[in-house]
Order: sequence, then structure tokens, then C-alpha cells
Amino acid sequence: MLCRILVIDPGSTSTKICVYEDEKEIMKETVMYSSTQISKYDRIYDQFQFRKEDVLNALKRKGVDLNTLSAVVGRGGLLKLGETEIYRVNKAMIEDLKAGIQGEHASNLAGIIADNIAAPLNIPAFIVNSVTIDELDDIARISGMPEITRKSKFHALNQKAVAKKYAASIGKNYADLNLIVAHMGGGVSVGAHKKGRVVDVNNALDGDGPFTPERAGGVPVGDLVKLCYSGKYSYHKIKKMISGEGGFVAYLGTNDFRELEMRANAGDEKAKVILDAFILQVSKEIGKCAAVLCGEVDAIILTGGIAYSGEAVRKVKERVSFISPVISYPGGYEVMALAQAGLRALKGEKVGEYK
Repeated sequence: MLCRILVIDPGSTSTKICVYEDEKEIMKETVMYSSTQISKYDRIYDQFQFRKEDVLNALKRKGVDLNTLSAVVGRGGLLKLGETEIYRVNKAMIEDLKAGIQGEHASNLAGIIADNIAAPLNIPAFIVNSVTIDELDDIARISGMPEITRKSKFHALNQKAVAKKYAASIGKNYADLNLIVAHMGGGVSVGAHKKGRVVDVNNALDGDGPFTPERAGGVPVGDLVKLCYSGKYSYHKIKKMISGEGGFVAYLGTNDFRELEMRANAGDEKAKVILDAFILQVSKEIGKCAAVLCGEVDAIILTGGIAYSGEAVRKVKERVSFISPVISYPGGYEVMALAQAGLRALKGEKVGEYK
């Protein structure tokens, strides 16, 4: 009997909704959100109701009967997790996702929405490859201040999916390769994948690494401290300036890379500077990962929505192709990875218990 799996993948600027029968996609829809739509909500959990309604409305439009579902699978949110890939959603997890114990991100909504849909149907809800899956080497955790530990918060789901896809394409195992994967979307994370483990990666959520369509990235700390104590900004406002109202939004009022690129190509000098700075910062982060891997890099993989831009990919290649071959997998492979993991869970693969 075929397993019908609903997949929910909330990102900072979209919600992807898919239904799979075993590994065959039978329905797909992506709901996009502008920075104006998102910025009016103080907390991620405040978006729960309208994002859930978007999922249900998409299923209704496509004629998918909820009663035919076998499981609901969501992208893993920011939680206290180790290296386990799949967890079943439970009450403790939902409370931690609502509270944002590891930070605020749209992925926190996936497990909540999944459980809300699955519970009345008496079917399981799972999360897969949480944003906070932690495989870091111990030396990658050192920040320079004993009070602050560097954390693993990145696009684990898509980074792992494209790394495995590339490995399969050349007839090798993911665990046998050293790869650098740059996910470029609403957030940007660049990970050093050493023999199947992400041993170092920028904290893509909390102000580390390149700036992005709506995040400030790593800014000069001393100047940030001055802003915090200037009396001009609340704690909440500073947090929004770091994530949600930073990056492209702060400079140009848009979180849409396509608009940025069009403006730059049309002669908007400010847009061109921001575009070139973004390319530079992504490239620098890739170079840092090359150092982590001691220069032994089998391939650099560019992925995420911005990788659809041939110009962006070309410009990054110009800066980093001396390190290793550069491969592009535009968009995200999260939904397929989520469906495959949900299918494995239904067929008996070990599932973690969240505590």
C-alpha cells in the first residue's frame, strides 16, 4: 500500500507544500511572502494561523483529501538536538518551538503545523534534519569569549540533500567526500562537509556570515554594541534589524533577489554595490570553509533560490573556482528529502524521542 505524505517546509519568505505517494510527488505549491507581509508579526509563532491556513487551502485547491494522508512531515526547527535526523513531534517539542528556545525562525512552525493537522487524523507528525542539527568539531564552537559558544544553525536539510545528490551523481558516498555547500536564499549558510559531517558552518540565523535578503549577517561588533546602548532602539528592534529587517531590506527595501538584480542591471548604482557586496561575502565564507578542510575540497555546491540566478552563480565561480569545481543545484531539495525521511520513518527507521 502506498504511503501518502504531506510535506510542509516554511522558510523566511515562503511556505512550500507538497504531497508524495511514497517517493512520487503528486502535488506541489509554494506560497511566497513579501517583507511587508512578514514584518508586521512580532514573533514567528504569530504567523502560525495564516501559514496553516495556506497549507489547508493549497490542499483543498488541489483536491487532496486529508483523510488519505499517512503522515505529515515538517522541516526541523530550532531545537536542542544532537545528530539524529528524524524526530516524532510531541508536546515537549511543540512547547519549545512555540517559545523559540533556540531562536526565532519560520522553520519552527513546521512541526507545530504538522502536528495540528496530523493529530485529528490520528497519524504521526515528524520533523527532519533540524536547523540545529549539531555535528560541529569542538574547535568550531570557540568564539573568543567564554560566555558565548558558536552554535550550529543552518540550512541542514537542503545542504545535506544536495551534498548527497552530488555524491550519487559521481557514484560516490557522501561520507567519502569533502564538500563546501553554500545555501543562498532568505538566509545564507555555508557549511564545510567533511566525510559526511558538517564540521563548521556559519550561524545563519543569529548574525554570522554573509548578509542576506533580510538578515544583517556578521556586522562589526563594537558598532552593534553602540547601537544597542544608544537609547534609540529597543531590544526587539535590534533583533529585527539583525534578522527580518537587515540585508537587502535595510539597504533597498526589498527581500527579492530578482528585484535587486533587475535594479542593478538597469543602472541602479546602489543596487549594484549591494549585489556585488553580497557575492563577495558569500565567496569569502566559502574561502573560510576551504581553510577548515585544509584545502582538500572535492566540490563547491551552490544551492537555494538565489542559485537560479546565472549571473550570481557566475560571479561566485569567478571568485572561488580556484579552490575546486563549482556545481550549481538551484532551488531547494528539502521537500523530497523530507518525504523520503517520512517514508523511512513509516517503514520502521529509528525515530528520535524529543525530551
